[in-house]
Amino acid sequence: MKKSNLIFSLIITLIFLGNNLIAQDKINLIVLVKYKTQPATETQALEALNKLIDQVKNEPNYVKIVMHVDPNDKTNVLLYEEWSDEEYYKGDHMQTPHLQKFITDSRNFLAGPPDISFWRVLN
Repeated sequence: MKKSNLIFSLIITLIFLGNNLIAQDKINLIVLVKYKTQPATETQALEALNKLIDQVKNEPNYVKIVMHVDPNDKTNVLLYEEWSDEEYYKGDHMQTPHLQKFITDSRNFLAGPPDISFWRVLN
């Protein structure tokens, strides 16, 4: 009887942990940010984005950012971002001094504002 209680408890614990991991994926916000650089400013843009990402990593609710560059057209840059709080991302994150500075400075190397889209992971 004790062995079956232990097995039952273990199964319930595993189900609980699995459901929590699934719930975490559902609450994380996925953000795709597509940039187009001005001609011949790809290196400057990537350096500025790397500097920005280094600062963003210290923000609350940051999970990860992965930068991608189109191998056929290096003026296309995509950031895959993951955040634990949508409200923070759309509010406080957008007002941080480092992001505001990047927005101002980016006029020198980006062709225009980025295309930003929001996604959720479905299991």
